Amino acid sequence: METWVWIPIAIGAALMQAVRTAGQKQMTASVSTMGASYVRFLFGLPLAVVYMLALKAGFGLGWPVPTATFFVFAAACAAAQIGGTVLLVYLFSFRNFAVGTTYARTEALLTALIGTLFFHEIISIAGWVAIAISVAGVVLVTLARTGIAGETLLTRLADRPAWIGICSGLGFAMASLCLRTASLSLQQDNWLFAAALTLTTVLVIQTAVLTVWLAWREREQFAAIARSWRIACFIGLTSMLGSTGWFTAMTIERAAYVKALGQIEFIFTLGISVLFFRERVSAKELVGMSLVAGGIVVLLVFG
Repeated sequence: METWVWIPIAIGAALMQAVRTAGQKQMTASVSTMGASYVRFLFGLPLAVVYMLALKAGFGLGWPVPTATFFVFAAACAAAQIGGTVLLVYLFSFRNFAVGTTYARTEALLTALIGTLFFHEIISIAGWVAIAISVAGVVLVTLARTGIAGETLLTRLADRPAWIGICSGLGFAMASLCLRTASLSLQQDNWLFAAALTLTTVLVIQTAVLTVWLAWREREQFAAIARSWRIACFIGLTSMLGSTGWFTAMTIERAAYVKALGQIEFIFTLGISVLFFRERVSAKELVGMSLVAGGIVVLLVFG
């Protein structure tokens, strides 16, 4: 396996995630936030199944025998991702939610810390520097977009939204580390198939959980989603392509490095905002984007 192949895969995943987010932004005009989140799983699952079966047939592979480790970490990945999403959504109920969402952007740094302490991921000094620079850039972009000052961010560390934001980032970090562990536990030489099988399993769990949730708390969302089926299909496609990229890249490379490179999503998101939503980019955002790009260069050259 070429050691660099995860790089274009992760960049493609980041682009698809940015496009998917733009689609979800449009869809929230007609469905709830949880409904828009549900769409990415529901409409992405059939495509993930087709992709997995195509890989199996195309490479002439047999079904692996998943261990308990696979199912435990796949379920943990699904739960952690849903938990991170729910906490992120919950932040919007607070008046100073911007502080919390900024702290949630420390996800890449949390992935590196947790991965080093509990998942035996070894990160070089250059890798740590790259992660720190890219996270600083993302935080700066978020500060610019939310209009809060850096001093406010530090003084409100003890506030509830800040810790909810950190827990949200921790949820997404754990999801990344768990999916890598689950995928590697399959011990497949074909990393495309291992990632696809892991993705499909996680999507089945997430779709089932959110179907039960919406049936219990937001039943009217099913009809709203059906009325918006065109944009839902678009979200499902881009979500599946993005998730396939993330799962594949993290099967090949350490989750912390993939997350650090994945910060390029914020550059894509700003580009989409300018091109399609006619939003202006501030000087502070440009500095943040430069830091993100600089961190990525350090990671790829020295990490």
